[in-house]
Amino acid sequence: MKTRMTWNCLGSFIACVFAGDLELRSSPSNVLFISVDDLADTLGCLDDVIAKTPNMDRLAASGVVFTRAYNQIPLCNPSRASVMTGRRPDATKVYDLDQHFRETLPNVVTMPQAFMRAGWLAARVGKIYHYNVPAGIGTNGNDDPQSWQQVFNPKGRDKAEEHLIFNAEPQRKISAALSWLAAEGADEEQTDGMIASAAIRYLETHRDEAFFLATGFFRPHTPYVAPQKYFDLYPLDLIRLPYAPLDDRQDIPDAAFAHNCPIPDYGLDALTLRKAIQAYYACVSFVDAQIGRMLDALVRLGLDKNTIVVLWSDHGYHLGEHQGVWQKRTLFEKVARTPLIMRVPGMQGNGMRCQRVVEFVDIYPTLTDLAKIHAPASLEGRSLVPLLEDPTRAWGGHAVTQILRPADNRLREHVMGASVRTERWRYTQWGEQGHHGIELYDYHADPGEFRNLAIKPSQDIRLLIQGLKKLLLQKAATTTPQTPFQPSRL
Repeated sequence: MKTRMTWNCLGSFIACVFAGDLELRSSPSNVLFISVDDLADTLGCLDDVIAKTPNMDRLAASGVVFTRAYNQIPLCNPSRASVMTGRRPDATKVYDLDQHFRETLPNVVTMPQAFMRAGWLAARVGKIYHYNVPAGIGTNGNDDPQSWQQVFNPKGRDKAEEHLIFNAEPQRKISAALSWLAAEGADEEQTDGMIASAAIRYLETHRDEAFFLATGFFRPHTPYVAPQKYFDLYPLDLIRLPYAPLDDRQDIPDAAFAHNCPIPDYGLDALTLRKAIQAYYACVSFVDAQIGRMLDALVRLGLDKNTIVVLWSDHGYHLGEHQGVWQKRTLFEKVARTPLIMRVPGMQGNGMRCQRVVEFVDIYPTLTDLAKIHAPASLEGRSLVPLLEDPTRAWGGHAVTQILRPADNRLREHVMGASVRTERWRYTQWGEQGHHGIELYDYHADPGEFRNLAIKPSQDIRLLIQGLKKLLLQKAATTTPQTPFQPSRL
């Protein structure tokens, strides 16, 4: 009897250990963290009717695509600082392209640092923190060395062939102008192709170790450079400029228009603008192909079953909306709303769309929650795991996005703009108490933001504005920082 009990206990122990080992192996242990620079909602899975993005679409089909995800600040450096620290811009004090978050938060634990402290490897390939593009390609840029054990900075033929790039605005640098090149050669010769190759080599080398691999693509940031075959995907006769009513700008405050697009469409003709849109989409499809290479590598290496994949962009992007707004630095939906796809192996919500309002400060606590590792108490977002399990569940979320708007000929002082987005409404105010203008848009009735309801509001709208303003002031300052500020032309 005693011997039988001993064997039964031993058998139970072995079964528990084996079951635990299976659970450990089946739970996601790796993170592939993919950033795409200046990527708008120009994806098939986000209902863009001309975008050819089969690889990002298949990632969305096997994961959860968040159709209402919003960045905290639509500019590269401050947005990336916010994502990687899990803190809002008013905590990092990063509002433009040169400030580093360590100057304000020297001891902050970044997302990859949290993983390293828990025993993960952490590596970066390409642009995760800010780079000046294209000048910083091949360098460490404005990186954070404490975040990584290894870094890779590929530099492709796009750097060597910058003299071939067409610049539609010769008075501006190609980094800030509408500029493009339909390049010769193979994908793997371009910087972004080399980034995918370096990431795949890292996956092959570390397939048996827990890793946090951050892979950052430089396109579709200007200059728009991609091999010719991706331009061929978008015939010019299919490219149209965005629609806007003739009076679209009449009810929009001057502060709402970015200083780096001082006149509508930069004063360029329609054909040139359509070529710029073609070049932008070509870059989106080029990057999509590189993402496809990495996704294929995960399958080939057997890593797709235990690797969380996150795809994000630092902000959205204008392609001529509101009668000629281009690039970023506004608080319109086209720039505040940003692609976000998460695929967690075995998660119940995979294959579904989530229409709840989420923020990019939510990414950090979501990943630490999934990995079951310690998250700093200072994180300002909340875990999205409940939505990954059930994308349709009640959430009650709202998102705050802000931007520091430099002075120019239209605006004689720097102004902080801040905006709050709910599932139906966006309220925006420019300057303290909306001194430089306010906006309110109803996305149920007016998804194009063509009617500013804050102009001559009814009593009901006034009450709505008061409520939204309270939500906004809980999370973002609307006063301009009292520190020296040097606006960038980018």
